[in-house]
Amino acid sequence: MDFSAFLKHFEDFGLAPWLDTIESQIAEGLNPERYGDLPRWQAALSQLPALRPELIALASDTVTVTGPASEQQQQSIESALRQLHPWRKGPFQVFNTFIDTEWRSDWKWQRLQPHIATLKDRLVLDVGCGSGYHCWRMRGEGAGLVVGIEPTPLFVTQFHALQHFIRDQRVGVLPLGIEQLPDKLRCFDTVFSMGILYHRRSPFDHLLQLRDALRSGGELVLETLVIEGAEGEALVPSGRYSKMGNVWFIPSCDTLALWLKKVGFKQVRIVDVTPTTTDEQRRTDWMQFHSLAEFLDPNDHSKTVEGYPAPRRAILLAEAP
Repeated sequence: MDFSAFLKHFEDFGLAPWLDTIESQIAEGLNPERYGDLPRWQAALSQLPALRPELIALASDTVTVTGPASEQQQQSIESALRQLHPWRKGPFQVFNTFIDTEWRSDWKWQRLQPHIATLKDRLVLDVGCGSGYHCWRMRGEGAGLVVGIEPTPLFVTQFHALQHFIRDQRVGVLPLGIEQLPDKLRCFDTVFSMGILYHRRSPFDHLLQLRDALRSGGELVLETLVIEGAEGEALVPSGRYSKMGNVWFIPSCDTLALWLKKVGFKQVRIVDVTPTTTDEQRRTDWMQFHSLAEFLDPNDHSKTVEGYPAPRRAILLAEAP
C-alpha cells in the first residue's frame, strides 16, 4: 500500500507538521509482526487486475467503479474482495461484483448530508472511517482533501482495494487512531466522528481531540448512540451493550449537547435521531458474522439482549471555537 501520492497534498492543505511523523506511524500501523493476517490481505490486493474503469460514481448511494472486463478479470476481482471479509461499511459496486455490506452506510449519509456545511474544496477528517465508504462520499461532494484514519488494517486494505481502481489521490485512509494526530493541528474544515464516541473511556477527551483538529469556525459532525432522557442522563452499561464489550457511555441527546458546549463548541444542534433497524445493520453474504438481529432481545426488539434500550443514533453538528 503506497501512500506517497496522497501525502504529497499535505503541505498544500496545512498538514506539513504531520509529515515529520506520519511515515513511521503508517509503518507501525501496518506492521505484519503486530497483524499476522496483513500479508494475506496484501496478497489479495495483488490479485486485482490492472483495469481502468469507464465509470466512477462517488456521489451515488452505491460507490461504483465499473467498465469492461473479461470473465477471468471479473472472477479475480470477486475472489480478491471476498478474501477481505468481513465488509462492514458500504455498499460498493466493483465492476460486476456488488458488495452488500453489513451496514447500509448510505442511509446514514442521506440523514446527515442535507444538514452539513458544503464540503466543496474543504479539508476533511473522518475519524474511524472503516473501509472509507463515507470518505468516498465526501470526495463525491467536492472535498479538496479527505483524510480518513482507521486503526484496523483490514479496513484500510478494503479502502485500497477500491483505490486500486479509482486512483483518486485526494482521498486516503491511514492506519492510525486519532491519538496519533499532532496536538492542536487546528486546520480541518470539517471533522466527522461517527460511531466512535461510545467506544471511548473518556468521551470528553475524544471531544477535545475533535475540537483541536478543527480550525476556528470549522464544523464537527458527530454521530453516536444515544438514549432517551433528560439533560444529565447517560447510560453506563454494567457489562456488554448489544453484545459489544467496549461501550462506556451512552448519553441522552441533551447530555451530549451539554458535553459539546462544555468543551467549547458553539452552535450545537441535533439534526437527526433514528433507531437502528435490522434493515440498516444486518448479516449479509459479505459479512457473515452475527449482526443486529442477534444483538436484540428476540421477543422485544425495543431492547438489547442485555435488557438495555435498543440502539438509536443521533447526529449533532457543532462549530469549533
